[in-house]
Amino acid sequence: MTNSVDPINNQVYLDLDVPFLNLLGVKLHRMSHGEGEISLAVEEKHLNTWGSVHGGVLLSLADAAMAIAARAADPNDRSVVTIELKNTFMRATEGSIRVIGKSIHTTATMAFCEAKLIDQHGQLCSMATGTFKYFKRSLIKDPMRSQSESSLSSKGSSD
Repeated sequence: MTNSVDPINNQVYLDLDVPFLNLLGVKLHRMSHGEGEISLAVEEKHLNTWGSVHGGVLLSLADAAMAIAARAADPNDRSVVTIELKNTFMRATEGSIRVIGKSIHTTATMAFCEAKLIDQHGQLCSMATGTFKYFKRSLIKDPMRSQSESSLSSKGSSD
């Protein structure tokens, strides 16, 4: 994992290698000892029709923070997939959001985590719990590349 510096506020962030989280604009602040902390500077694209942060964005943030916490709790540096996720929305969220994920309990194959989403005023807006399955990292193939390569090889064999 590498670091980036935000030129606006001169804050150091860990780089995320998750395209969806990068698309949202999520910043990773901390990943250690079974905890993860991320933030999001809310933009218009994150809002629902009422002008507050869309619930799907909040749920994605909670899921990401808990997955980071689960990975930070694993001494074998394995990846995780979400197998269960529950969220409670407590209040509409506006402005920047900070999310703290914690691994509450781990087994050889799973992590049980929680996340708290806090708004720019320090108010708790949402809480989530999740269960994550550990698995060994493997190379992920680009499905489009595999498809085009197989169609090229089948064309080449028929000539």
